[in-house]
Amino acid sequence: MVTAWRRCGEKISYLNAQALVRSCAALPGRLPLRHVSALGFIEVPFFSIAAVVADVVAKTSGVRILGFDTSGSEEIVIRTAGGVSEVADALEAAEACARKLGVKCLGTRLSKPDSQFAGLYSGANAINPLYGGRDQFLPTDFPNPESAMNTESQALGILETQGLTAILEATDAMLKSADVKLVGKEKIGAAYVTIVIRGDVAAVSAAVAAGAAAAAPLGKVIASHVIARPHAELLALLPK
Repeated sequence: MVTAWRRCGEKISYLNAQALVRSCAALPGRLPLRHVSALGFIEVPFFSIAAVVADVVAKTSGVRILGFDTSGSEEIVIRTAGGVSEVADALEAAEACARKLGVKCLGTRLSKPDSQFAGLYSGANAINPLYGGRDQFLPTDFPNPESAMNTESQALGILETQGLTAILEATDAMLKSADVKLVGKEKIGAAYVTIVIRGDVAAVSAAVAAGAAAAAPLGKVIASHVIARPHAELLALLPK
């Protein structure tokens, strides 16, 4: 499925995209301008799944994660940038990861998209007034250059539910059951709420299991994951 979408994307545009490339490269820590020649878009359901896929993509392909786009429902688009071959590798890695997680994945690669394409992402980020979540997840939302997390020894725990009561019960259970720290709460609409925690792998694993068990009687548990040694590209999108 990703392959078909990628072919479609390649046919859409091979025109000059210097304005868009400059906007991608201008962010702190972005790839040098000469290395950003393609964009990749990966659509998967749920924030929790998008976080796992983005981490795998960053670790295996070398692309930069430009951000997540929300839709007001479960669908999330992961925006990536890099060389043409790197973006192709990212799409393949995303498809493989999504398949293991049992979810649908759609992707496309745009090689040298038209310069006007940059206008789609040139505006400031905003909080959606309907559900109180970010319209986009951007590395510039939390500009602190140094994360408090030790990525060599710590892990991220991600628990997503449909229902606020369930996630509140789950959060309390997670924080009480193990030595973990609360990273933040994210909403994407349609009552989907995700809590992110951090700590060592054993503590995070125990906390996520406790949270999922606590949430189950009160709402729908969408997904629970432990990401060991999360990539800096993913951490950049989260509160510090």
